[in-house]
Amino acid sequence: MDIVQILIMLAIGAVAGWLAGNIMRGGGFGLIGNIVVGIIGSVVGKFIGEILGANGGNVLTIPGPAIVGTLIWATIGAVVLLFIIGLIKKVL
Repeated sequence: MDIVQILIMLAIGAVAGWLAGNIMRGGGFGLIGNIVVGIIGSVVGKFIGEILGANGGNVLTIPGPAIVGTLIWATIGAVVLLFIIGLIKKVL
C-alpha cells in the first residue's frame, strides 16, 4: 500500500463518516472520528454488499472510477454501524 492509497483511504473514510454522521444524527464527529467511522463503515459496507451479492466497496483497493461506489458502500456501512451503536447505547 503506497502513500496515495493511504491518503485516498483516509479521504473516503472522512467523507463517508461525515455523511453517515449527518444522516444519522445531524452532525459529524470531527476529522479523526469521521475517518474512523468511515473506515470501519467501509468494512461493514463490503460485508453487507457481499451478503446482498453486490460488489461491496473496499476502501483498501480502489481501482480508479470505483471511488464513488466505494464511497457509497462505506457510507451505507457507516450508517449501519452508527445505527447499531445507537441501539446499544439505548439498551445500556
